Amino acid sequence: MLELKLQLRYNLPMWFVLLITSWLPDNKLIFKLRGWLAGFFMKKCGKNLQLGKDVTLLNPFNLEIGDNVYLAKGGWYNALGGLVFEDEILCAPYVVISTMQHVYKNDSFRFGGSTAAKVVIGKGSWLASHCSVKCGVTIGKSCLVAANASVVRDVEDRSIVGGVPAKFIKEVEEGKASIYNKIDLLNNGKQ
Repeated sequence: MLELKLQLRYNLPMWFVLLITSWLPDNKLIFKLRGWLAGFFMKKCGKNLQLGKDVTLLNPFNLEIGDNVYLAKGGWYNALGGLVFEDEILCAPYVVISTMQHVYKNDSFRFGGSTAAKVVIGKGSWLASHCSVKCGVTIGKSCLVAANASVVRDVEDRSIVGGVPAKFIKEVEEGKASIYNKIDLLNNGKQ
């Protein structure tokens, strides 16, 4: 009975929202619309969630998202074990985060069952394209996970990690931006 309630309250409505918005173009307005609609079917959703096209959000009843989070096209997120995105997170295209892991038993992973563990992504972090995060991992605040990295251990605040498995590269350093939106880019080109 509980499974049916979870399907009807969270999973099916989330699937429907993502389905009906999948034909819309990826732009800032649609990102916000898709995020706003999906937010009704999560455990917790802050303001200004932006979702790209083809994002998969499994088990949203255990998904907590803070303010100003952006999940780009093609990301795959399984929140069954508990998934927390703190504020100001950027996930580039095709990021994979699973809070579940298969167990090897009787010479097989197929019927060995699973374990679940919460994943937390700290405030201000950026997960670059095609990276993956294993169940039970906490990524600290202001971290950068490099493209194609596989994070299997906790990451300390302000760290840049990369590789398979991901290893510490260096500490994040403050930078200076010249572009904050398309208008800035167009204006910089005319100077």
